[in-house]
Amino acid sequence: MGLTPLDIHNKEFTRGFRGYDEDEVNEFLDQVIKDYEIVIRRKKELEREVEQLNERVGHFNNIETTLNKSILVAQETAEDVKTNAEKEAKLIVKEAEKNADRIINEALSTSRRLSVEVEEMKKQAKVFKMRLRMLVEAQIDMIDNDDWDQLLDTQFPHGEPVQPEEEEQKEAEKEYAEK
Repeated sequence: MGLTPLDIHNKEFTRGFRGYDEDEVNEFLDQVIKDYEIVIRRKKELEREVEQLNERVGHFNNIETTLNKSILVAQETAEDVKTNAEKEAKLIVKEAEKNADRIINEALSTSRRLSVEVEEMKKQAKVFKMRLRMLVEAQIDMIDNDDWDQLLDTQFPHGEPVQPEEEEQKEAEKEYAEK
């Protein structure tokens, strides 16, 4: 550092032949010393203030750096989440498509099976109807058979047809009605 207030205070001037007025010079030097001390104090205050401001700037720079890193990490995380969500969505869609295909295939298979079963039931109904018709026709043929007429016209040796008693006839009709 250059000149200090103490240097100014201790400065001795050589005296020349009609030199400066010593009191005036001393007064001026005292004023310079006071002003110089004020300037030095102010300079020290400003240096402290600059140091504090530099510390704060450093602190804010650290915060800014941290925030920038945090923003980058958040952006990367957001991208990762988005990418993972898209992948998961694609997987869900593929799985849903597979399930839909499976359900459709099962429905088609069931439909075909039921169609075959319906056709089989139709065939069985036709066969049943044909057998029933044949049975009924056979029964009608049996009723229409001449053997009944011969049976009813049969005469016993005494010459008179056998007539069941009224009660037996009623029981026979009752049994027939129950069947």
